[in-house]
Amino acid sequence: MWPFTSSYQTIVDVKRAERSRALKSAPTISLVSGQDEYTKATATEIVSRIEKGEWTASQVVEAYIARAALAHATTNCLTEVMFDWAREQARDLDAEFASTKKLRGPLHGVPASFKEQFDIIGFDTSLGFSQWANKPATTNADLVNQLLAAGAILFVKTNIPQTMFAFECNNPVWGRTTHPLNDKYTCGGSSGGEAALLAMDGSAIGIGSDIGGSLRIPTAYCGIYSLKPSSGRISTRGTRGPVPGFEGIKTVVGPMGRSVEDVELVSRLIIGVQGSDQNTAPLPYREVKLPEKLRFGYYTSDGYAKASPACKRAVLETVEALRKEGHECVEFEVPSAGKAFNIFVGLTAADGYKKMLSHLGPDPKDPSLFLATMGPKLFSFVRSIVTWVMRNFMGDTIFSETLRAAKESTMGEYMELVAARNDYIQSFNKQVWDKYSFDGIIAPVQALPQLPHGGCNNFSSLAEATILYNVLDQPAGCLPVTRVDPSFDQVTEEWSKGPGLGSPFIENALYRGKSPLYNPVATKGMPVGIQIVGRKWEEEKVLGMMHVIENALGPRGFGPGHWQQALKGINTL
Repeated sequence: MWPFTSSYQTIVDVKRAERSRALKSAPTISLVSGQDEYTKATATEIVSRIEKGEWTASQVVEAYIARAALAHATTNCLTEVMFDWAREQARDLDAEFASTKKLRGPLHGVPASFKEQFDIIGFDTSLGFSQWANKPATTNADLVNQLLAAGAILFVKTNIPQTMFAFECNNPVWGRTTHPLNDKYTCGGSSGGEAALLAMDGSAIGIGSDIGGSLRIPTAYCGIYSLKPSSGRISTRGTRGPVPGFEGIKTVVGPMGRSVEDVELVSRLIIGVQGSDQNTAPLPYREVKLPEKLRFGYYTSDGYAKASPACKRAVLETVEALRKEGHECVEFEVPSAGKAFNIFVGLTAADGYKKMLSHLGPDPKDPSLFLATMGPKLFSFVRSIVTWVMRNFMGDTIFSETLRAAKESTMGEYMELVAARNDYIQSFNKQVWDKYSFDGIIAPVQALPQLPHGGCNNFSSLAEATILYNVLDQPAGCLPVTRVDPSFDQVTEEWSKGPGLGSPFIENALYRGKSPLYNPVATKGMPVGIQIVGRKWEEEKVLGMMHVIENALGPRGFGPGHWQQALKGINTL
């Protein structure tokens, strides 16, 4: 029990001191000859150059160690630092290759990072809870073993939000992670440290997780690439979370990278591999042949919170590029997105968030959890009054229903929510996939391209745009399309009155008043991404469609080596 353990601050001080000592072994940038050559390479190129004898695993990992240290100094993205072990792994790989002239696997010599929640033998999986610190894992997560067997070099774990139930990447043990291009903005979450590290070329490939947008939100915020799979396609064994046993919405894990090519490379290795997890479907990666002309559905607003001009433009630019390539793109209306979000809220709030918050112990509660966990604390009569006022005086019939859903539930009510989830999935499939025969769906990742620090405190509900596809349990890729440009992305009167408006409570804070959260001037040059969604079990097709979209959009300043150019552009504003 936490009242009888070391004080919170003592534990924090010890863990941060350990991290600082481990970081000291990183070489300075100037001491790594040709560092940029290594860090600008895709994972595929790294393996190819090692196989040709042009590079060694030791040279590659030293370059990424230096860059990871720089990324951490800039963003505070790292938790457990494993540089010494990484060097041992690299030496073993080099010796093995020198002896056999064969690669260990498809990731031979590729530096790989993992989100904090994955168990790695000998290192803590604290999740930013002080009372979970100083308890090293005794077994590896399945994905850790799979990547090691493929020749990857594991060298760091990355930061997350407290409880992983927010997208402001901050916790009492490890602190706050900032955006690589603007320290006034969050990198997103909950796989936020991973996204920040990859965006600065501090890792070649990464592994994150997603229960409500935790892969896609930071991916879009930071301008990288990722795949959220359907549940059951990639093993989650050996991951830790604050609510073990919760299956109302299943957590999934997936690859993150700096190119579609790298995300696909990792996906081929980990999809359908059971390891020790019998809940993973024995459905290995399948080769798919896409139709020559694809049929995409798209929308720029789901009716809950209208997408900003920047996020709308990202969708429309993608649609325009695809149409030029001869693909069909059909706009459609999302059926009852608010209902899906309210089901998610009801399921996750069913125990009043007691289990999730019980792990805080003496740790201060992060402000980003305020709104997300407030609902169940309200007396029922207070909730009724507030929702009535919102509906009848504020004219908000959308957010008021979310507040109504955020309450503790009986077992019977919980089962009704599970049934409602299943009914919604069937209804969506019938009204969208079956009706329109889409190959894929193109959608905004969130209403805003990024949020400033603290923006999540009162507007965690913006995650509803990604949560939709967690409720549906459908695969969703994410890739960057463009960058915020004030000359195109201002809120206009036409936009304000146009179709797609959602909750007045949310949109007033996002777009109106003296200090709206959406600020295209302050975020000029920041990435704007999209979701690419497929039917359940069609991860391979989603990756194929990501390639199609990537090729249609063409070169646009994303991928390995481009963060420095983006930063220079922002600094000259």
